[in-house]
Amino acid sequence: MEATARMTDHELAAAYRARRGFGRAGLYGALWIGVIVMVVPFFWMITTSLKSPIEILEFPPTWVPTGHFVEASAGTWEEVYVVTRDAAAGTAVVRSVEGGPSYTVEESLVVDRLRLRFRNYAEAWRQAPFARYYFNTILVTIFVVAGVLVTSSLAAYAFARMRFWGRDNLFVLFLSMMMVPQPVYIVPSYIILVKLGWINTYQALIVPWIAHVFSIFLLRQHFKTIPNDLYDAAIIDGCSRFGFLWRVMLPLSKAVLVAVVIFTIVGTWNSFLWPLVMTDTPDVRPLQVGLARFSQEQGTSHELMMAAATFSIAPLVVAYFFAQKQIIQSLATSGMKS
Repeated sequence: MEATARMTDHELAAAYRARRGFGRAGLYGALWIGVIVMVVPFFWMITTSLKSPIEILEFPPTWVPTGHFVEASAGTWEEVYVVTRDAAAGTAVVRSVEGGPSYTVEESLVVDRLRLRFRNYAEAWRQAPFARYYFNTILVTIFVVAGVLVTSSLAAYAFARMRFWGRDNLFVLFLSMMMVPQPVYIVPSYIILVKLGWINTYQALIVPWIAHVFSIFLLRQHFKTIPNDLYDAAIIDGCSRFGFLWRVMLPLSKAVLVAVVIFTIVGTWNSFLWPLVMTDTPDVRPLQVGLARFSQEQGTSHELMMAAATFSIAPLVVAYFFAQKQIIQSLATSGMKS
């Protein structure tokens, strides 16, 4: 009986390990599928930005930028465009990349090599005032981030630590604003900005966005996790409410503040509809609106559009890689305490 029981225990343990292994394999498989779905579009964008106009139209498409070369003389290779290939005859019709006449060569003489055309980025940069777009976007982002940090910290502190009539109802009202889509309020906002004389100015891109409901919510949830004993000790030591916020709560909330900064930067950098309506000249036009105008003007130059899109999102990707630890930590420690 004991041997049978022990055998049963071993079988149960083996079955549990097998189920656990299958579960992990399924989880990892789903994660890898998600990675592929998210990474492939970015990879295709980058590789397309490094291709020639003719290579983009080739079928089947190439995943890696490739150049076709023919040996012009001993040790010298000339880059060419392949017009047609005749596999039966073993020949290929090619022409020079400088636009010269077409000529026929043996297909075996055409060599495919990695060819990265970084000049597409320089050409895209010259086709539109991207330097001005970058300046406008960075300027607006800096002021919006500074404003969001100030207003969100003060509002979150009031909702988390101060007691006043209607506090919870007011906080719910704040949260309900997150459910209102932007097209609903963009027309009345435009009328208000017209009366203020702010259309096509930096004020229109900055002032309406220095208060951010999600940032207030995130900081408020984290502030509520800080023990009340710290507040009592600070008050006994003669610390004011603002002093407690500045000296105690904000230093303990660095990870959440970094997350607020990153979310605000991403939201401001990617803002499109609001600046599209509120601006009409390149002088104050931000990057995303400028990129849309550039895409309209360069509708057939896919390599230039992909190059412009790549250097438009590159700062956000770099910022995320440097701050991903703080973002994950803030979401893990902010909690959902009400």
